[in-house]
Amino acid sequence: MPDPVVIYCIRHGQTDWNAEQRYQGQADIPLNDLGRRQAARNGLALREADVDLSEAHFVASPLGRTMETMRIVRREMGLKPDDFSTDPRIREVHYGHWEGQLLTDLPKIDPEGMKNRVADPFNWCPKDGESYADLMERIIPWVEELDRTTVVATHGGISRALRGYLLGIDMNNILELEVPQDQILRISTEGMAWL
Repeated sequence: MPDPVVIYCIRHGQTDWNAEQRYQGQADIPLNDLGRRQAARNGLALREADVDLSEAHFVASPLGRTMETMRIVRREMGLKPDDFSTDPRIREVHYGHWEGQLLTDLPKIDPEGMKNRVADPFNWCPKDGESYADLMERIIPWVEELDRTTVVATHGGISRALRGYLLGIDMNNILELEVPQDQILRISTEGMAWL
């Protein structure tokens, strides 16, 4: 990876499960109307930013909500909506048996899992899912392959892991990082900024 490669990281727009605070993970939940407006806002922000993206690589997670986000972003930028690639390595962290569960129900459904996640948030793994440590193993090779400015439509977990890896943030603190759906994170080894 040449230093510094710049990544414009866009979290997918809101889904109904986001609004309900329901764990989504790799479940393929579509954008809602607010999510589509958030994606359009992000596309306009990139179009109006003072950055040259003419040679940028555009890539999305293969889940429907991220691909729709990328199509909307590209349309708002005046680009062909479907002219991007996908990569399974940038899918959301898999929450296993937590997927589909409301955050407020988890203390009753899985008190032991909640306790273990608090004790070791980076290495804790839900049943039939993956840990953030597993997620990091997936994305580091992807990051290391980047050879030019990249615009990525992805997920909150990926946004957190990218910052942890590129900025050297303590891995046990990355779950506390904000992951707004109506802003774009510009990140490189030199630092980060929101658009």
